[in-house]
Amino acid sequence: MLPRRHFLTLSAALVSATALCSPGFASDRKPVNGGKLAWGVETDPATLNPQLNGQDKTKLLLRNAYESLLARTADGGYVPWLATGYEISQDGRTYKFKLRDGVKFTDGQPFNAAAVATNFTKLKDAGYSGSASAGPVSRVVEIKTPDERTVSFTLDRIYAPFLDFAAGLELLSPGAYSSSQLKSGGPEIAGTGPFILKRYAKGQDIRFVKNPDYNWAPANAGHQGPAYLDEVTYRFLPESSVRTGALTSGQVDVIEGISGNDAGLFKGNADFTYQTALNTGTPYSLFLNVTWGPTQDVNVRKALVASIDVDGVLKSVYRGERTRAWGITSPIDTQFYDKSIEKAYGADSKRANQLLDEAGWTGRDPQGFRTKDGKRLTIEVVQAQATVRDQRDVLLQALQAQARQNAGIDLAIVFVDAGTYTERRKTGQFGSIANSNTPTDAIDIEYHYLPVDRGGSINYSRAAAPELSQWLTEAAGTLDAKKRFELYSRLQRFAIVEQAYALPLYEPEDQVAASSSVKGISFRPFKQMPESAYDIWRSE
Repeated sequence: MLPRRHFLTLSAALVSATALCSPGFASDRKPVNGGKLAWGVETDPATLNPQLNGQDKTKLLLRNAYESLLARTADGGYVPWLATGYEISQDGRTYKFKLRDGVKFTDGQPFNAAAVATNFTKLKDAGYSGSASAGPVSRVVEIKTPDERTVSFTLDRIYAPFLDFAAGLELLSPGAYSSSQLKSGGPEIAGTGPFILKRYAKGQDIRFVKNPDYNWAPANAGHQGPAYLDEVTYRFLPESSVRTGALTSGQVDVIEGISGNDAGLFKGNADFTYQTALNTGTPYSLFLNVTWGPTQDVNVRKALVASIDVDGVLKSVYRGERTRAWGITSPIDTQFYDKSIEKAYGADSKRANQLLDEAGWTGRDPQGFRTKDGKRLTIEVVQAQATVRDQRDVLLQALQAQARQNAGIDLAIVFVDAGTYTERRKTGQFGSIANSNTPTDAIDIEYHYLPVDRGGSINYSRAAAPELSQWLTEAAGTLDAKKRFELYSRLQRFAIVEQAYALPLYEPEDQVAASSSVKGISFRPFKQMPESAYDIWRSE
């Protein structure tokens, strides 16, 4: 195995080309400096610490203030950001990053090798990072800082997903780790971003102001230097109709999270722009617990999957504005997504009822639900209130109706607060959890399918079949892209078709609508989540 060296340089040509191609930029108009922006968003952050925040919708906010070593390209490659490049050792175990000069955190502390090393060292502490300490960072056995601009990480063995993790980690000022705001986040938790967090009012809004010293945007950003806007405020508006009303009435300039019913208000309307993009990561899925309740039986799991017409439900709830999911990861990541799984399973009420008969659920109670030994076939679906967005409550109700009508299954939907959600996950006392996630796909697959006590921090199905760990270990232990694809494909078919650990529903995506006077709105390359406000400007 030969060493891989990627010491990259900032390209003015690349930056210029990217600026012209970015949504909202027009070749005949010059961006305007100054002004404020109001953005209506769906989700209030559970924490403002980006290293502890697992809410994908809040990445839009936090990306304004916190940055990473490398940025991604549309094809999944890397370009310079806080690092100018990287090198992988000949044995595949050591990753060396060369850091950019002249960068500083917004609290005045220097960005250097020691600061980067501190971030990774702290993440290894379970007292700080919780289950994240058992993730990719747990593979690091040695961190070296031979000089101010060089940091290297040596792993216990080859671990192919490490580059994705290390390159994308949001970095905090070393001073953050001694702050009382560390767990909650806040103005004391400094990053290097183009904006500085100035105010947060829970349930109301969060305000960022321009970082006047900023001059280290990634190579594929729309421009270099400070942000155009002086200030951006995100208002928390949980209801889709309220966000839509706020934009159409001029109370805000931009909104995200547009319902299928409202998309038509903005499409083709000259007063607004409307953009959508699928995300990477795990689809919004109904994960079925193999260790508790009726879903311990694979026939029950398969019956539930066969009882639900996902295409019909999505069309009804989202008016055709969402993309059906089939597998364990997003189809936009062609490195790992095997599309042969599409239509390999689906709605079949006859098959659903046959499977339940074979599983012994042959009785019926007065409400029409199936029973066995006098007990109703109830699968309790636990949904965290913090992740109820994108009409997911309506979607779950539609699934509930289909399961009852087509197979006599009682899907009992329970919405819980953060504390209850954490406790239920910890004890494993739930029938199903519905969720999605958008980290880079190889890492996200591990989070969902490694055993709970071995890095499967969001293994909601609690699956622990030895095949899963074997395939994941083999995939992480090789840098051969073709072999990794084959292994993830085998895992995907096993998990979804053969074992029915989950019912994928729809691909997470973002929708952004804005006043036509707002320019420069874009989505991140590759992950395709809404980009920060860095390149946004207001036309006169």
